[in-house]
Amino acid sequence: MMGLEMRSLVAALLVLILGHFTSALEVPLDLPQPPTITQQSPKDHIVDPRENIVIYCEAKGKPHPSFSWTKDGTHFDVNEDPSVTMRPNSGTLEVDITRARPENFEGVFQCTARNKYGAAVSNKIVVRQSKSPLWSKDKIKPIVVKEGVSLVLPCQPPAGLPPPIIFWMDNNFQKLPQSKRVSQSLNGDLYFSNVRREDSRSDYICYARFTHTQTIQQKQPITVKVLTMDEINDTMADYYNFTEMVLNEAPVDERKPTFLIPSGHSSSKMVLKGHVLEMECIAEGLPTPEVSWTKVSGDLPGSRTSFLHFNKTLQIVNVSESDAGDYRCSAKNQHGAAHHIISVVVKATPYWISGPPKNLVLAPGENGVLTCRANGIPKPSILWSINGDLIENSPKDISRKVEDDSIIFTQVRVESSAVYQCNISNPYGYLLSNAFVNVLSEPPRVLTPANKVYQVIENRPAFLECSSFGSPIPKIDWFKDRKSGILDGDDYILHDNGTLEIQVAQAQHKGKYTCVANNYLGISENHVYLDIKEPTRILKQPVDKVVQRGGSVLFECIVKHDKDLVTTVTWLKDGEELLDDERFIVEFESLSITDISESDAGSYTCVVNNTLDHDSATAELSVVELTPPPAVVHGRPDPPTDLELTDHKKRSVQLTWIPGEEHNSPIQEFVIQYEDSLHRRGHWHDLARVPGTRTTAHLKLSPYVHYTFRVLARNAVGLSEPSSPSRMYKTDPAAPDQNPKGVHGSGTEHNNLVITWEPLTGLHSNGPGLRYKVSWRHKRPGTDWTTVTVANNSKFTVSGTPTFSPYEIKVQAVNDLGEGPEPAVVIGYSGEDLPTAAPANVQAVVLNSTLVELRWDPVPSHLIRGHIQGYKINYWRKHHKHNSDQMEQRILTFSGNQSRGMLPGLHPFSHYSFEVRVFNKKGDGPASKTQQFKTPEGEPGPPASLLVTNPSLDSLTLEWNPPREHNGHITGYTLRYQPVNNSNELGPEEELALAANETSVTLQNLKYSPRYKFYLNARTSAGAGPAIFEEAVMPDKARPASPFANVSSSLEEDGALISWEYWGPEKNVYVEYIAENSEGEEEWQKELVNGSQNIKLKGLKGGHSYRVRVVAKGHHEQPLHSEELFVTVPAVSSRQVDIATQGWFIGLMCAIALLILILLIICFIQRNKGGKYPVKEKEDAHTDPEFQPMKDDDCTFVEYSDNEDHKPLKGSRTPSNGTVKREDSDDSLVDYGEGGDGQFNEDGSFIGQYSGKSSSRDNDEGPESAGAPSPLNAMNSLNSFV
Repeated sequence: MMGLEMRSLVAALLVLILGHFTSALEVPLDLPQPPTITQQSPKDHIVDPRENIVIYCEAKGKPHPSFSWTKDGTHFDVNEDPSVTMRPNSGTLEVDITRARPENFEGVFQCTARNKYGAAVSNKIVVRQSKSPLWSKDKIKPIVVKEGVSLVLPCQPPAGLPPPIIFWMDNNFQKLPQSKRVSQSLNGDLYFSNVRREDSRSDYICYARFTHTQTIQQKQPITVKVLTMDEINDTMADYYNFTEMVLNEAPVDERKPTFLIPSGHSSSKMVLKGHVLEMECIAEGLPTPEVSWTKVSGDLPGSRTSFLHFNKTLQIVNVSESDAGDYRCSAKNQHGAAHHIISVVVKATPYWISGPPKNLVLAPGENGVLTCRANGIPKPSILWSINGDLIENSPKDISRKVEDDSIIFTQVRVESSAVYQCNISNPYGYLLSNAFVNVLSEPPRVLTPANKVYQVIENRPAFLECSSFGSPIPKIDWFKDRKSGILDGDDYILHDNGTLEIQVAQAQHKGKYTCVANNYLGISENHVYLDIKEPTRILKQPVDKVVQRGGSVLFECIVKHDKDLVTTVTWLKDGEELLDDERFIVEFESLSITDISESDAGSYTCVVNNTLDHDSATAELSVVELTPPPAVVHGRPDPPTDLELTDHKKRSVQLTWIPGEEHNSPIQEFVIQYEDSLHRRGHWHDLARVPGTRTTAHLKLSPYVHYTFRVLARNAVGLSEPSSPSRMYKTDPAAPDQNPKGVHGSGTEHNNLVITWEPLTGLHSNGPGLRYKVSWRHKRPGTDWTTVTVANNSKFTVSGTPTFSPYEIKVQAVNDLGEGPEPAVVIGYSGEDLPTAAPANVQAVVLNSTLVELRWDPVPSHLIRGHIQGYKINYWRKHHKHNSDQMEQRILTFSGNQSRGMLPGLHPFSHYSFEVRVFNKKGDGPASKTQQFKTPEGEPGPPASLLVTNPSLDSLTLEWNPPREHNGHITGYTLRYQPVNNSNELGPEEELALAANETSVTLQNLKYSPRYKFYLNARTSAGAGPAIFEEAVMPDKARPASPFANVSSSLEEDGALISWEYWGPEKNVYVEYIAENSEGEEEWQKELVNGSQNIKLKGLKGGHSYRVRVVAKGHHEQPLHSEELFVTVPAVSSRQVDIATQGWFIGLMCAIALLILILLIICFIQRNKGGKYPVKEKEDAHTDPEFQPMKDDDCTFVEYSDNEDHKPLKGSRTPSNGTVKREDSDDSLVDYGEGGDGQFNEDGSFIGQYSGKSSSRDNDEGPESAGAPSPLNAMNSLNSFV
């Protein structure tokens, strides 16, 4: 035992001093390396006997490995069997089953991949062929059973590989309905807790689906006959010889439940960790029992628990050790209950604790460790191999030492390269893993693609990858932009794998990043780019809507997103995509629904997506009736009652209660609250919430609390009143479980350290006498802790500390029963003071006329005397002309420890002075010595003004003022001009260079054009500046002074149309008009023209004359008028009369129409007489009682009418037997009657009385008879016209 402990201690010490642990490295394939298995078939490999067998074994290595196989532990020669081939450059086997029997290849296969650096082995692959055997075709005797008893229909499928899936169906391939009374067990049998008459059927068929071969096998149908006691006595003889009878003579009474499965009062079950645990309890009884489940020793794991098969099966997925224990299933009905205990034992196949061993890449002379750490139940054993052979049988290697689950390597050599196998096993399975040791000397190389662009949402973490390889492992450094300094700390975190993490990516982090990998053999670098994008957010969320059926609704979803990201908006209903329905109108930021029905009610979710971000919002749509019926009164539930505390423990208790009345709204949840009368009497706090279907809760408690509990119920209406409080439950005090959070150290003065923390609440104090042990020490070797105890406070001030020094701080909770756990150590700093030094070697590098780069040497950290916040640049410009003493003071701040910065937006041709100073949280340090720089000349601004004067037919004068911003010495001006015709087409451009001292120029001998455009800009030695633009209108001899011509008018029904031609530059054109005989003080009326050359004046009065003119108004001149036009509007004649509106004409037309109508009625009456006699007279002549009038009690037809209006029209067809011919119409009531057997409608009377006529009656009436008018006659007449 002592020797084992010493070996463990030595191993631990070696691990500490080796100093070189490597994570799994991906060795580039162009470098020498041992084999690595990349693909293999599963351990249990079931193959389809109808298809070729394929057993996978793929591997990589340099040089490429060769492959060999064993079968059942002996060498398997691929070349000996012509039906077996191995894929080229691969170890994968293929078996052609057309040339061999599949069962000959059942067994245990293992693949080995080998090159000169080692050998890797696959798992042991058990190959078995799938089986789907047929059911027996024996006929199954019918089952006769008495109503009310239990029944089991066995399925007993044939054993297959893998086991089949069982289900019950009928002859029509419809699943048999199952319920809490009738259900299928896990083994496939069909259980009836009690049978009913409706269970009688002849097609109970059990099916087995074999998933691997995709086949379904069917058992012979089972016939079940359920009989009452009387039926049993009558049919006993018939079923005696060829039925299976489940009978007794006594009638079946109601009874309490008993379990059909499992049997007895208890049973046990073993399950493997990570697998699915299924337990079932099926009970019989009358009435049908209800089955429920509880865990005797705790709570069921809610998130992993499901109740299947109508609560008869308890399923727990992803089983863990905590799921072991006793489970109780209970079956209850009104006559009693039955219980069964199932004891669950959890075992575990071996599983990795921290993953399989990782490949080691070492440089010659380096150290390393292979670790194979796993666990299982029971604890597994570990077996090491090297290149497929047990390590005990391999040659000794002084650089290698095996210590239980680790192999320690020291001072490795190139010859130490090999593949190691770690095999961990227990009775329930094994784990086999390959890990190689590859000894290489290789300079660094960066594997991440060059110039990769990372896009990250603002204020989210950013991860910039720098995957590299080298041996020894390269050191990774990151730089931003121009490599001003290594990125580590503050905003940046450098991970062991080379990834640079920016915890909160913001706009200033955007840019180019350089990753540098180096070891003593060389250096390699790579550039990546970070782009920051705006977050995607829903600014206006859809809101809940209540809409009447048949109405419409609009949901809005206003979105904000980055313009460079393609963003989509998707709408979901109840979590599913919307149906393809034209009533749903989806636009980018809205959803509208028309003609709403009840099926449209539900939740509608707006989902905004792009490649980097997403957001969603949900609204509820409720659909109500147009005229809703009287609503059921819903109310809040009554408070729960009868609170009871059970299962008392130190840190937990079980609370049960009885729910109150729901008031037509189901209870959704119960809220459990507590009061701590020891620390905060009268204050109630939420402790737990449980679903509304539960009436018990297992409550976790804290020490040293006097608990009183109460329960509230919540439904859709709201919360109930609280229940009456439970009895008090006191927990014993204990030492604290936790220490204060938020421990922080910083100074308020330059010579102190203030330690603060978040105090524990009374609930977390765990006992009386809560206090805090505050400890601190200077963060340097050899310093001791100083400790004080503080009570009733959340801060402590340490005085007399040096300025801005690091301290290690910890705060531990203590009470009268002991100390809390060992606290974490945090780093704090004593108070800051103003920096004492200014940046040195301050320089300015002028880049162009508006941009300067400033450089300086950073201030040493000990002189900053605080957390550096950045550098401030104070700079100002000295004007050369007016107000020469005025200074424009500006400050530009560079965050962080920078050594350079850019000054943008400077004025060209200016003198600047600047100072640089460092600042911390306390304030600014001293300024550097004032430095000066001068910006070179730049392009000037545009001339201040440009004015056209004295225009004539062929000349004009231009006058201007120099630019306000010279930005250098003005060397001259450039004037460009070009003509513009009436169609706005530009002519050739002319250019004229002017001296710097000129401010006007006269252009002579210009070619005629209606307009000219002029462009004038100034020049310095740096180039030409922007131009100022002006346009001139030239006079024209050929046209009058007015820009209008051909002004005309034409009269129309709704006004006077005024037209003209216009060639002037002014855009403000309108028409004015005034009555011809108006007095001088009357104003002209205006009508604005929108760019056209005509307008219709609708405000002119008939019988008046008007003066009309067109006006153009510019910005700097008097309005220009056209010649006045005289327009006379004729008066409307009042003698024109429309005859159609006169009263005498309307009366005449009405009299003529009435006369025609009377004539038509007389003709119709005369036509219908035709010499016939009334039906009534003929009916009176008959003595046959069948022809007597119907009574009111018999039918709605009282008697035949003798009105002559009911006689058939002349020319209508009447058969010789007196019946009405149906023509081609199928829409006849005759179809409802056949002879004397009348058909009946829903009330059993109408159809038979209407159509049940005897043939004798038809014959007796003769050819001259006429029946009463009916819908049948009307329909036949209508059909003949149609």
